Amino acid sequence: MEKRQVAHRQHQISTPDATQARRVSSRLPASLMASVASGLLLSACSWIPGSHLVGISETSAPAGGSIGTVVADEPQAALVGHDVLARGGNAADAATATALALGVTLPSRASFGGGGACLVSRPGEVAQSITFQTRAGTSKGADRPAATPADFRGLYLMQLHYGTVDFNDLIAPALNLASTGITVSRTLAADLAAVRPALLADDGARAIFGRGDASTLVAGDSLAQPRLAGFLERIRVAGVGDLYNGALADVYVTAAQKAGGGLNDDDMRQTLPLQTEALTTRQGGVEASFLAPPADGGLGAAVRYTTGASAQGTVAAWRASGNTSLAAAQAALNSGRSGGGSLPALPASTSFVVTDHSGMAVACVLSDNNLFGTGRIAGSTGVVLGASPARTPQPLLSAAVLRDQRNLRAVIAASGQNEAADAVGDAARAAAHETPIPHEGAGRINAILCQGNDSCRGSTDPRAAGLAAGTTNDSRN
Repeated sequence: MEKRQVAHRQHQISTPDATQARRVSSRLPASLMASVASGLLLSACSWIPGSHLVGISETSAPAGGSIGTVVADEPQAALVGHDVLARGGNAADAATATALALGVTLPSRASFGGGGACLVSRPGEVAQSITFQTRAGTSKGADRPAATPADFRGLYLMQLHYGTVDFNDLIAPALNLASTGITVSRTLAADLAAVRPALLADDGARAIFGRGDASTLVAGDSLAQPRLAGFLERIRVAGVGDLYNGALADVYVTAAQKAGGGLNDDDMRQTLPLQTEALTTRQGGVEASFLAPPADGGLGAAVRYTTGASAQGTVAAWRASGNTSLAAAQAALNSGRSGGGSLPALPASTSFVVTDHSGMAVACVLSDNNLFGTGRIAGSTGVVLGASPARTPQPLLSAAVLRDQRNLRAVIAASGQNEAADAVGDAARAAAHETPIPHEGAGRINAILCQGNDSCRGSTDPRAAGLAAGTTNDSRN
């Protein structure tokens, strides 16, 4: 890739001068300032050739052996990620596409108004932790404070460093799902039922998720989101930076303010992802990597893995200490320090894991900081606004990757609010000792277990309704 192209892609993550950003975005249709969907939606519908993923060579997938595995809480999103692998994308590409699809298929936990973290591991390299935290709005007078949308910059950073496909091509499946419609899954239906009265109190949310009879959509219903499709098309055309520095940022901020969210342009510009080395520990020849702070669920899971101590207690002590650095977290892990504190009720999240034929592994956790965030929609964008992190405790984002002599052993991530980190720690211990992963308590595990890089199987929590999608391309058949 030429230096100019790389610089352009990095520009989508940085915070350039606002005047320059407005000048770049002004070349695109001004009508989006009034409505993201109008005008752009028609081009989106005609552009998408069914579910085909443009830009990925369909002949570049490996001729033999596993093409990789995707395990997620929501089946349609898992299939999107697997399709990327089948068409020759790598684990970072598939993880990006899966996360974007979840913004459409599971907006209760992974809307584009939220944030999250991903753990990326490649053979022979130090695993990396990429955290994309939301920020609290700083405008006064918000009656339902919202978070800034962090997903797009975080996923863009991951895919920039590790992906092989143009980012815009990975938006296409999510755009198609929003435009042509999804089938409401059991996972989304359960979330809708849990917050039905509060969600239907908002006109925008009721128009999307209501059935017209004071009830919400149920499993098996169809759900099309044309405004969300227009939002995704705008990002595909104008770039991720437009959501943070350009005309789309103005649209989003205005819509959030009308919805009582209290966001402003500076809040959007300052929403930046962070990449660091992962927390690591080695026991019995197995190297285990965990998400690093500010995704402190990784520290809790790592201490649970190494000592068996409570992950919740460890995180409670960590948060009370005020420490935020990777060095301090690694030192705490090395010393085996835990804690006996407790955490308040934590926000809901969703997790997924991905591997590819080269041994790359990605584990991600996403959250809206509350089930359906603020319960309100960002106007014509169709995006569910995430809840302000100033009003809710930080979600427990936890994931792990285990390798044995450079061969992949396990990729693990979990949801389950307060018990997610304990579940990851327990699952990692089981994988290291080659015993069955326990499924106890509120933690919900998505995992890929391997015997060598080319022999992996996906595993969803049997109490949930997720999907493990994996395929082997066998050249002998």
